Amino acid sequence: MKYLSKSREETNKIATDFLNNLEPQKQATVVALYGDLGSGKTAFAQEIGKILGVAENMHSPTFVIEKIYQIDFKTFKRLIHIDAYRLEKDSELLHLGWKEITKESENLILIEWPGNVPGVIPKDAKRIYFKFINETTREINYEN
Repeated sequence: MKYLSKSREETNKIATDFLNNLEPQKQATVVALYGDLGSGKTAFAQEIGKILGVAENMHSPTFVIEKIYQIDFKTFKRLIHIDAYRLEKDSELLHLGWKEITKESENLILIEWPGNVPGVIPKDAKRIYFKFINETTREINYEN
């Protein structure tokens, strides 16, 4: 599915459609968010959080790498937002407990900059691609 978003409201609708079609896995559901700086990855993650009832403002966890939020959506109990921008190799994410969090089927994991840690992204991860079109427009593309 390819979408053009010209506002946070439109991004919220795209995120809602994505979540409505998301089926929990036997292990954690990993959603890899690809795109350059400013392409809309964090805005999309924030809209996911808003839809799932995250009360606090979700900033991109660039410096802390990972933030965990309690949620109650389908069978998911935790939304884990990871920003791999500062990571240079897979082992850095492994040291943060990646193997453990990806085993838990109750975890919904959003990872920005998955290209920095390609060896640990599961083959069955959902992949969403973001593209900066102009100051007000982003392209969001994913497969169900």
